[in-house]
Amino acid sequence: MNDSTELKTQIKQMLVDNLMLKISAAEIGDDQPLFGPGSLGLDSVDALQMVVALEKNYGLKLSDAEAARKTMQTVNAIAAAVQEHQSLAK
Repeated sequence: MNDSTELKTQIKQMLVDNLMLKISAAEIGDDQPLFGPGSLGLDSVDALQMVVALEKNYGLKLSDAEAARKTMQTVNAIAAAVQEHQSLAK
């Protein structure tokens, strides 16, 4: 399993744990929208919890609403942001 796959698995588990989702991490698609139509159905409270969890778990600070909106569209987008942050932090 490569780092990217492992990271996505961790992010999905973080979503399930932090947001008390009624589905398993395995049921979340990498490209499935997290908000809006056809999504996991997350709301603004979930978004806030995600921002806190991403900072706590990965040191990823989403400085403004636009950055957060862009980053938190899908698991793939979150994983890409975390990987970019980690590569810049080294």
